[in-house]
This record gives sequence, C-alpha cells and structure tokens, in this order.
Amino acid sequence: MINTKNFLASALLLGVTLLIVGCERPPIVSQQTGFRGTGMVEMDSELAKVKLVNANALPEASPKADPNGPTAGSLYKNVQVLGNQSVGEFTRTMVAMTQWVSPKEGCNFCHKAGEDFAADTQYTKVVARKMLSMTGKINADWGTHVGNTGVTCYTCHRGNNIPTEVWYSAADPGTVKGFTGWNYGQNTPVSANGYSSLPLDSLSSYLSNDGQVRIQGDHALPTLPKGPSGTGASIASTEWNYSLMMHMSNSLGVNCTFCHNSRAFSNWNESTPQRATAWHGLRMVRDINNGYMTPLESVFPDYRKGAAMGDVAKVGCSTCHQGASKPMLGASMLADYPELKKIDPTAAALTASAANPIVAALNVLGKIFFASGKADIDAAGNDAIKSAAKALAANNAAKLDISGFADSNGNQDQNAELAKKRAFAVRDALKAAGVAEDRINLKKPEFLVGAATVESRRVDLVGIGL
Repeated sequence: MINTKNFLASALLLGVTLLIVGCERPPIVSQQTGFRGTGMVEMDSELAKVKLVNANALPEASPKADPNGPTAGSLYKNVQVLGNQSVGEFTRTMVAMTQWVSPKEGCNFCHKAGEDFAADTQYTKVVARKMLSMTGKINADWGTHVGNTGVTCYTCHRGNNIPTEVWYSAADPGTVKGFTGWNYGQNTPVSANGYSSLPLDSLSSYLSNDGQVRIQGDHALPTLPKGPSGTGASIASTEWNYSLMMHMSNSLGVNCTFCHNSRAFSNWNESTPQRATAWHGLRMVRDINNGYMTPLESVFPDYRKGAAMGDVAKVGCSTCHQGASKPMLGASMLADYPELKKIDPTAAALTASAANPIVAALNVLGKIFFASGKADIDAAGNDAIKSAAKALAANNAAKLDISGFADSNGNQDQNAELAKKRAFAVRDALKAAGVAEDRINLKKPEFLVGAATVESRRVDLVGIGL
C-alpha cells in the first residue's frame, strides 16, 4: 500500500522544487532607465545576463576583401543584387551568408548540385535575392530604428535556414459554441500574446495590416469598435494594443517602463527615447513585411507556409531582438562587412530567364500594397516601381501587365473603383520612372475585390516577355 503521508510529503517537496526552479536565481540586478522617483527600472538576474551574452556572441569575421577591381556583375552571369560589389567582396559575402544561414547545407541551400551557379531553379535563391535587397533597404532607409548599427543576415538567422523567431497569421477562432458568440480572438493563449487572454493575432493587425496603435481616450471607453481596425479608442482596441505590447516586451526582454513612464503612459515628453525608436521600428517591420515578405507568397512552397492561413513567414520584433533590448547587444556586424551597406534595395526584381521554373510561372516583378481606402504609393511601392522599370530597361521587348485589387471592407462598387485608381496610380508612376505607356497594359483581374487583408489592397506588376 502507498504510504499517504510519505506520498504527500514527496508531492509537496516536488511542488516546492518546481516553484524554486521557475524563479530567477539571485542576485537580482536593477538598472534605472528613466526619471528618478518614477520606478522606471529594468530588473534582471546575473544568470539571465550571462545567457543573453552567450546567445548574442558575434561570429568571427573573415578578412576584409579588396573593394577594387572588376565587379561581380561584370564577371558573373545573373548577379541581380550584388553586382556592384567587387569580385572579392562578392565572394566574401557569399561565404559569410553560407555561414550565417546554411552552415550545414553550404552552397547547395541556394544552388542545385552540379548546376550552373547562374541558374535560378532553387526557390531559396530567389528568396535570398529579395532578403539581400531587404537588408539594403533597412540599412539605407531605416536609420531611425537601426541607427548606424544596421543589420546583416546573421541578425535574424543566426545559423538557421529560417529565423527561429518569425510569425504566421493565426486563423480566426470564429464563433465559439454556446451563447457567448464571437470571442474577439481572445482566450487563446499563444506566445505572441504572452500566453495571456489577450487577442491572439495582433501581429497581423499591426505588423502587416495598418492597425492604429492608439488607445488613449478622453472619456470612458466604449466596447466597440471591435479589433484594431476601428477609429478612435475603445476597450477592444486597447486589448489588441496590449497584445502587441506583450509581444514587444517579450521580444526585447524588457518591461513597460523601458519606453513608458507608467504614471503617464501617453505622454511622450515623459517617455524614454526608446519609445520613439520603437515607433519607427513598428513602421519598419510593417514596411518590410509588406514590401519584401508578402510578395514572396507565390515563391515559397506550401510546406514553408503557415498551417492556418497559408501565408509566408513574416518579421516581428523578436526576429531581430531575440530577447535583447538591442540585437546582438548593440554590436554592429556592418563594421566587419561594409559591403552590405552598398546593397541596392531596388535591385531585387523577381525576374530571370524564361528557363527559370519558379519565376517563369510567377513572372511577378513586384506587388505594391496600399493603406485601406487609399491609392497613394508609399516608399516600398516606389521601390517596386523602380525595380520593375529597371527590369524593363534591360529588355526592350518586354511589357508589363498591371492589375489593381481592393479588400472586401465597405461598398463593393466603390472598392472596384478604388482597385482601378490604384492601377492608374501605378501606371502613372511607371511612366514617371521612364516606362513608355505602350509597354504598360492595364489588365482587369478576374476578381477585383478580395478578402479583408492587406494582400488584397495591392497592384500586381507582371512581366510579359521577360
């Protein structure tokens, strides 16, 4: 028979042990981050700091290459992104990328064994071009967030084919059984919302779609509008905002007072400088998700897409930060790889020879995304237009089909007109970029209006004869 007293004592001892293991090991250290007397302090443990330092150790850099001499574009075939680098710099970048992204697979991660290096038969090579262009975009245009530190492929990948910290859209749980009705996407604990009861897919709302991060009201908050898309403050929009804040806090390994004075959350004058940096970071992430990740949806195979919605992996705050308030603890790899500062962010058109089985089927030069109800082209859209114009300039026989789309929010007839306006805006921008009008074909797609997502608020640029 089981000795009840011994069993209970053992269970109690086990429970206490688990509680102790789950706690931070002392000593706990604190660092003041804001004004004195405001309680703006970050708490940490020596053990956690050691783990963080080890996780953010920089890989050893290879000797710098000679920036002079013939360029890679003049010597090698089909170099679409790094063609302005010297041959030495190009070779060094390729070796570094292999170490950063595919140390086990080597060159065969992007190049098929026994095939010409110029071939584009591997989807990973097509993706790698776009990611290099994205790196150039971040380093060139988002100094308001990354400063002079910048990013490299290693910042996110850290030896993995796919960064460990990426996210996919979650399926809407829909109407729950019983009388409670729709649950506002809540009570489904996931890592993105800190395993809380807050909405589970705030990342799609704010890091891909154009949800407004505004929750401060001047009167008692109403329950609606539901979700992040409504205008003005509400209880629902507050909950969506706090779900995003949980993601940001966990991603950087900090608490709210890293950016805010908790006595006056909304007051920018009493916030730390990090709040402004974070503001730019949210917009940077949205820019690169819509301008570089989502347009690759047709390139990625199904097994690389999200199980719930079939979307591509996207970037969040955790992708670069991985638990550190500054990625790589603020150390800059660009100091060792200055050639990555010179990447042309407009050079990665998804084009290649007609023999390319991936791109020939796709033939999409780019996708331009729009804010809800708008037909204005943003910076990422202008980059796509410049890239398409460059691809057409390289092939005088090629032409371009452009098709406009709108999402399902609002009046459908007005949305169809909005889709046309977007296509007209892109046509005019292409003409301004030097593309002759007779090389642009406005093509009406089978469906002008799609689902209520940012992917539906777009114009496709499809190459003909490339």
